[in-house]
Amino acid sequence: MSTPLVRRHDGFSLRRLVALIRKESRQLIRDPSTLLIAVVLPVVLLFLFAYAVSLDIRSVRLGVVLESDSAPAQSLAAAFAGTRYFRVTTVHDRQAVGDALVSGALRGMVVIPQDFDQRLAARGDRPLVQIITDGSQPNTANFVANYARGVVSGWLAQQARPAAGAAPPIALVPRFWFNPEIDTRRALIPGAIAIVMTIIGTMLTALVVAREWERGTMEAIMSTPASVAEILLGKLLPYFALGLAATGVAASLAVFMFDVPLRGSWAVLLLLSSVFLVPALGQGLLISALARNQFVAAQIALMTGFLPAFLLSGFIYEIAGMPWPIRWLTCVVPARYFVASLQTVFLAGDVWPLLLRDLAAMLAIGALSFAVALWRTRKSLD
Repeated sequence: MSTPLVRRHDGFSLRRLVALIRKESRQLIRDPSTLLIAVVLPVVLLFLFAYAVSLDIRSVRLGVVLESDSAPAQSLAAAFAGTRYFRVTTVHDRQAVGDALVSGALRGMVVIPQDFDQRLAARGDRPLVQIITDGSQPNTANFVANYARGVVSGWLAQQARPAAGAAPPIALVPRFWFNPEIDTRRALIPGAIAIVMTIIGTMLTALVVAREWERGTMEAIMSTPASVAEILLGKLLPYFALGLAATGVAASLAVFMFDVPLRGSWAVLLLLSSVFLVPALGQGLLISALARNQFVAAQIALMTGFLPAFLLSGFIYEIAGMPWPIRWLTCVVPARYFVASLQTVFLAGDVWPLLLRDLAAMLAIGALSFAVALWRTRKSLD
């Protein structure tokens, strides 16, 4: 008959819990790899997403082939050169930019043909200009084509403007809510905070607790009178505090260094982070209970924690554009709700109908993760 691993305990003890928290906090402070992941890595990631990653199209290299020397053709070429979206190279022969387009030195070219004046006067079915883009990068090609059409449309509107002093009959003035500058940094950095929290909550917890199982120290802790709930809380509460501290540092960098507006309150931001840490820590704990090996735990945490948070949370790719089976799969990814709530509190404010829905979803996933982790840990002691 096997000897039970756990001694009988006399219920939940706050004194034992405080002792376990103190022990885990000291171990956390003494571990340089943990501090490296929790402190240095978030700062590096935020700087990368702020300066190295951008979805904005600025200064795209474009060739303008000016085959006509007329004044309207030169005016249109000047309109392309005057926009901030293009860095224009003007030539008079399309062969001069053809090789540059093939080599990737240019992302597109606009040909203003010799009969541009006749096409402009006729306003028939024949296009005014020819727009050629590099299809090897589809997103950039679409942007170049759309921006080029916009430049031509704006130039045509300028040419059709009424006489000086007369007001145009209709004026269209676009307004962009929440992000008037259309700066992708303001959308990426709140999502990057969710990635940072996923690393600390899921990957770091899974690695640290799995290392305890791997070294055999977890069995030694289990042999004490402390209950499973006390042991798990003692393990997780220091990482909960570490996650909140990392959130504060990341949010401060976002607001004061990267100029991301925080239109909500700091209290709501900390509430959202606290609730997100529940499923993140629960998932890390469950991974460590299943794997009990640092390498395996790291691989599982990467596949089930970091990659879904990066790819399926709406951080980079919009969920509405995904196939419906993938959209259903995103419903069990806690980072989906955290990214949405962070973008809400940063860019829109404390919009409680949206925030309460995300909070409820994160709490439900976290409760399920903790329940399974607690059950799996109890089963491992039988």
